[in-house]
Amino acid sequence: MKEPEARGAGSEPEGISTALKARIREEIHAQGGTLPFSRFMDLCLYAPGLGYYRNAAPKFGPAGDFVTAPEVSAHFGRCVARQVAEVLDRVPDAAVLEVGAGSGRLASQVLHALAGQGLEPPYLVLESSAELKRRQAEHLHGEGLGGRVEWLDDLPAPGFQGAVVANELIDAFPASLLRVTDGAVQEAHVVHEDEAFRQAWRAPSREAASAWEAIHRDLEHPLPAGYVCEVQLAAPAWTRAMGARIAQGMLLLIDYGYPRRELYHPDRRTGTLVSHYRHRVHHDLLVRPGLQDLSAHVDFTALARAGASAGLRVAGFTTQSEFLLATGLLAQGERLAPGSDAYLQFARAVKRLTLPAEMGEAVKYLALTRGINGPLVGFGGRDHRPRL
Repeated sequence: MKEPEARGAGSEPEGISTALKARIREEIHAQGGTLPFSRFMDLCLYAPGLGYYRNAAPKFGPAGDFVTAPEVSAHFGRCVARQVAEVLDRVPDAAVLEVGAGSGRLASQVLHALAGQGLEPPYLVLESSAELKRRQAEHLHGEGLGGRVEWLDDLPAPGFQGAVVANELIDAFPASLLRVTDGAVQEAHVVHEDEAFRQAWRAPSREAASAWEAIHRDLEHPLPAGYVCEVQLAAPAWTRAMGARIAQGMLLLIDYGYPRRELYHPDRRTGTLVSHYRHRVHHDLLVRPGLQDLSAHVDFTALARAGASAGLRVAGFTTQSEFLLATGLLAQGERLAPGSDAYLQFARAVKRLTLPAEMGEAVKYLALTRGINGPLVGFGGRDHRPRL
């Protein structure tokens, strides 16, 4: 379904943001002068025609605001494809479903890599943004893959067989922002004062308070006064819903995040919510609505438990560095002439993807499976599941 254009917003970024600010102000007024930050974040990212992932402003790569692993190098997609191919080999009549396909680069990388192995499974993309669908189709057409992908508007029906891949999807789920002082919990709201959006602390919603109580029971250390953190209430529910639809196969979640006790560590006292704007990370979350990305690190313990509650097996948990090395990243460079431009580009990509100071340790991989026996190739290194 094509999303409506914003009335009077125009196509220029300033017009988009101005229209979205007005939309948010209207909702704040309608809600009595205050709006939970999670709803503010939802509007900033997903308001039809205006939100960051719904408007036409560039997002990925040099012209956008941040770079994801598929934009760094096609070697990333080839590694993901090796894990996907293993699942396809074990599951009859298997398909691939990518949720939130971004620029479409991961889809093209996986499709090319699978074709090189003689595999041409149905490739589905679940994408809620009409603008991103257009960009994905444009990219895939340019790669000669225009007829290989089918787009979905909703989760597949129960009975899905194959591999589901979600790369940097859940860190953009709206997050409730909480502050803990002397055991009491407050929730961040957004108000509009003096022609600007400002943060105000209020009593938490029942859902946020309940989620925090469950998290707090798992923590090993007391938290300092004024401790700020985030809770993504929708993430476990989405994982359960997706997991319940998999009859046989794998759900592979790739994202920035930590196990619960590490995410909510006392030293991480200001939370993880950040904005990305023109390749700069900052913490001013309330400016430029619709023109900057907002994201929070993922609680992988919550996702693992949600998958288990849907009957999935927690088949693997590891870092990006270990996953890519296990799926043959370095072997891809053996075909390149040392010292060549291609080899130097490969070496730069390896550093970006695997070094701890880059993406190597910050990005985690969680595999949830049903009806698949034996180990998975991408999780053949150190077993990080005890950290969950």
